[in-house]
Amino acid sequence: MGLVIHQEKIDPAAGEKLVSICPFGAISYDGKLHISSACKMCKLCVKKGPEGAVTFEEEAPAAVCNKDEWKGVAVFAEQRRGRVHPVSLELVGKARELVKVTGHPVLALLIGSNVREAAEELLSYGVDRVYVYDDPALQDFVITPYANAFADFIERVKPSSILVGATVLGRSLAPKVAARVRAGLTADCTMLEMKENTDLVQIRPAFGGNIMARIVTPNTRPQFCTVRYKIFSAPEKEAPHGEIVSMALPAEKLAGKTEVLRTVKKPEETDISDAEVILAVGRGVKSRDDLEFIAGIAEKLGAKLACTRPLVEAGWFDAKHQIGLSGRTVKPKLIITAGVSGSVQFAAGMRSSDVIIAINNDPNASVFDIAHYGFVGDLYEILPKLAEKMGG
Repeated sequence: MGLVIHQEKIDPAAGEKLVSICPFGAISYDGKLHISSACKMCKLCVKKGPEGAVTFEEEAPAAVCNKDEWKGVAVFAEQRRGRVHPVSLELVGKARELVKVTGHPVLALLIGSNVREAAEELLSYGVDRVYVYDDPALQDFVITPYANAFADFIERVKPSSILVGATVLGRSLAPKVAARVRAGLTADCTMLEMKENTDLVQIRPAFGGNIMARIVTPNTRPQFCTVRYKIFSAPEKEAPHGEIVSMALPAEKLAGKTEVLRTVKKPEETDISDAEVILAVGRGVKSRDDLEFIAGIAEKLGAKLACTRPLVEAGWFDAKHQIGLSGRTVKPKLIITAGVSGSVQFAAGMRSSDVIIAINNDPNASVFDIAHYGFVGDLYEILPKLAEKMGG
């Protein structure tokens, strides 16, 4: 939809009138009428300008696909060396909730080599059908053959919705596949809802977390979204009832331009997303030198140390310790925030924690709005006493 200029109906007098009408200075006339990007689509030029000089025309509605041909909520089951990533199990749990509305099956897509045990594990979490591309050429993640397998799955199985974990792998693979099958993609969803007509309502923070955008793609299938780790909960294991479906690709589809020469295992460390107890600090920490004191308290509490974005930007912490929309999403049993104001962006990354204890010297700090317990005062005085009371 947009404004259409009919130059044949615009003489100098009409041009001057249209220029004077526009409150945003978006219209100019130099023998021809021009409308710039400053246009706010108020349509005053259409309503008050010379009749027929500028018109507003809507695009023809997009063709609606046959939704009956697309069934099921599919989860891309990311795995490394046969071990399914926990975010995929969380997405299976959410998929099971979504299909209660439509009565469709829960599907899983598994790509790799020697992944039979992983497929059986997915069945024990309530997946109805696991589609497996199992080939030595798929042992390591190479984006072209993985995308080929993913697109082949979509073409042959036709899932209505596809959920992908917002991991490094998922964020690389999902956009490539979505573009290939001409589907939209909503990134970093925090809530998902299903309509009876199989439209997936994808909800995510927008404009720095100040609004929650509700995104629906009613005319096309499949519907693609990525979801961060620790947003949803994995279901309990149960007696498997589903089936494993073997899939295969032609040899030429298994070849990629990238060759994996060797894999180097990184030193293991606890990701804050996996921590059960977290001590998160913010701008209330007065000096970088005080981090040794904070780390000592965290050790006494058996907590993983985390931070807000300003401390990462100041160079005090590595980005992998940041909680929030631009950092990690966490869901610990206990999180203690010290000197954290509680911005919308930070809160979005930790508000699902089982217990939230907030310490801040500002009684009006927004962090107290989401905390289960709050202490107003100096974190340097309260933290040691809290650690002592908790047995640290």
